[in-house]
Amino acid sequence: MSHRLHRFLIALFFIAASAEWKSANAQFDTKSAAATGSVASTPQVHAELLAHAPEGVEPGKPVWLGLQLTHQKDWHTYWKNPGDSGLPTELSWQLPAGLDVGETAWPVPSLFRIDTLANYGYGGQVLLAAPLQVSAGFTAPASGHIDIRLRATWLACRVECIPQEGNFELQLPVRGSTAMHSAAFAQAQAAQPRPLQGSSHVTVQGERLQLRVRGLPASVQGRQLEVFPEPAAVLIPAAVPGTDWTQAWQGDTWTASLPLSPDRGTSLAQLPLVLAPAPGQGPQPAGSPAGWHTVATVEGQWTPATPRAGVSPALAAALEANRTASTPTPGTASGSLLAALVGGLIGGLLLNLMPCVFPVLAIKVMGFARHGQHRRAQRVGGLAYTAGVVLSFLALGGLLLALRAAGEQLGWGFQLQSPAVVALLAALFTLIGLNLAGVFEFGQFVPGRLATLQARHPAGDAFLTGVLAVAIASPCTAPFMGAALGFAIDLPAPQALAVFGALGVGMALPYLAAAWVPAVARALPRPGAWMDTFRRAMAFPMFATVVWLVWVLGQQSGIDGAGALLALLVAGSSVVWSLTLRGRTRLVMASVLVAFCAWLGGAIGPNVLQPMEAPAPVAGAAGTTWQPWSAQRVQELSAQGKPVFVDFTAAWCVTCQYNKRNALQDADVLADFARHGVTLLRADWTRRDSAITAALAELGRNGVPVYVLMAPGRAPVVMSEILSVPELRAALAAL
Repeated sequence: MSHRLHRFLIALFFIAASAEWKSANAQFDTKSAAATGSVASTPQVHAELLAHAPEGVEPGKPVWLGLQLTHQKDWHTYWKNPGDSGLPTELSWQLPAGLDVGETAWPVPSLFRIDTLANYGYGGQVLLAAPLQVSAGFTAPASGHIDIRLRATWLACRVECIPQEGNFELQLPVRGSTAMHSAAFAQAQAAQPRPLQGSSHVTVQGERLQLRVRGLPASVQGRQLEVFPEPAAVLIPAAVPGTDWTQAWQGDTWTASLPLSPDRGTSLAQLPLVLAPAPGQGPQPAGSPAGWHTVATVEGQWTPATPRAGVSPALAAALEANRTASTPTPGTASGSLLAALVGGLIGGLLLNLMPCVFPVLAIKVMGFARHGQHRRAQRVGGLAYTAGVVLSFLALGGLLLALRAAGEQLGWGFQLQSPAVVALLAALFTLIGLNLAGVFEFGQFVPGRLATLQARHPAGDAFLTGVLAVAIASPCTAPFMGAALGFAIDLPAPQALAVFGALGVGMALPYLAAAWVPAVARALPRPGAWMDTFRRAMAFPMFATVVWLVWVLGQQSGIDGAGALLALLVAGSSVVWSLTLRGRTRLVMASVLVAFCAWLGGAIGPNVLQPMEAPAPVAGAAGTTWQPWSAQRVQELSAQGKPVFVDFTAAWCVTCQYNKRNALQDADVLADFARHGVTLLRADWTRRDSAITAALAELGRNGVPVYVLMAPGRAPVVMSEILSVPELRAALAAL
């Protein structure tokens, strides 16, 4: 195969992959793609840094900064006092000299009850705003704008909790007006508790606090109120009104008897509180504030218990465990990195045996055979092939790490989640197959000097063969490879890239050994007429790979997309054939067929990229049914005490399909599933799904296949990438 053809096709593949993912990202998360510097998005929370400077940035002028958090349904973050559990959102500002940020203006929180616990926080959308203070000596920079930087951390919770963070940047013009978010800041201002124009007192009586508040407006008198103490672990957040604590009105004075927290610290002289109308009492009068802030004078002292600093013991233990796990000691970290490097090396070595890599073996074998007994040519070719493989793994790993750093939920094999990349690979393999079958030689289309590039530069051809091998092998996850990638993805970039490099070295190792070890080189066949026959025979695995890729596309874009791709491949092949003709016939036929391909591409090409609706549940034997996976479904089944088996799979993963047909469809295995009442869930990663990516990361994996058996009271069992019937039956027998 021509050096020029290799280079052209591979360059086209990566250009299209990059363009397609930019397009996919723009459709998937337009806010994140529009302003990545001021926006950070997760599946639970969308965070954005906002500014409000209607009169510019000058001393004495109103300037506000704020972090706006938009929560997905049922998710929330926390107030300054989170309640029984949780952590408050923290904002750390970095500003130029002469600028300072005042205290965060916390809106009135809501009460979130979870069983016997309660938290204070925010759902829906909230803006945590803070005033920007401009000193009299502030000098505007020559650029005309100031750089605002913010590092924020928050805890997103529903039933489970996920620590999250974001680094934000914003350029704020010094002159002129910045007021596009004026409505958001006005709403945040309205949500602030107003200072109480009155007095409040707290009297300590044993295990209770007696609260008296005067000065509340007449519009709220007679209504039920909620109490939010600013210091943590003073009151019991989950105390139930009317049962654990009582309230009453005595004329214009509001009174309450509140239980002290058993985790309280030392007694306070003053107790800052926020009071707000309790929900469910009808609409508030127009102009009524969201709440009132007061500082109550404490009379008497309570007996302190162990202070908790705002975090429940269970949460504190969990956070400490997470911190310890995520910050290993140097010896542990180096040992884990070494294990990941060894796993990557072995995984790359075994990757040569994966079904999806087999079609490329023809190109490798022919490359070695072509050099015959020319020792130097073999060694140079082996080194060049190794360089192509290793550098390609590093490039793919770097792209994956960069996209994940930008907020994308991606994993290994992400490029085949794009229908455009799958279609391009199908076209690439069709061209390779036609070339191997002898339908055309690239030398027919170019001048003689270019046609001899391959012979004159065999090292370049070997290098590009390595690049092509990685492009095809990347969707697979070999044994040892999944754990190595899952560990590497959360390492610092240099260490993560070292693991990707180890994968490349492992994949290239057999061919590097064949090039440099004389005994292996002598075992290679000598060049001869058999090579032409072998070359033509190897066209059929290439065409078989095209069939597989068309099937993968069918899982993404449906039968219409697969049919459109087949039609375009046939039309494209006819163009290649027309270019092998001579004279006027070549000009006429090629012109007609190129025009026909252009028309056909415009007519049916969009079907290739058209996404298909999610598949319905798949019925299996022995009364089993595969259901679509979701994190919520797993939680529901676990709560019911039912065992669950999850198949993390993708249509573009040949190993997944092998396991499905040779282990997961085995009659005895399906009977065991049914006998033990195991619910079968299939997490289909064929198309982009950030929830599946996150679930894989929780299991320490970053690619498919992954198989997990979960049962009540047992740790999840993550099985090997190459499933066997005995392994499955043994795991089920242990339930």
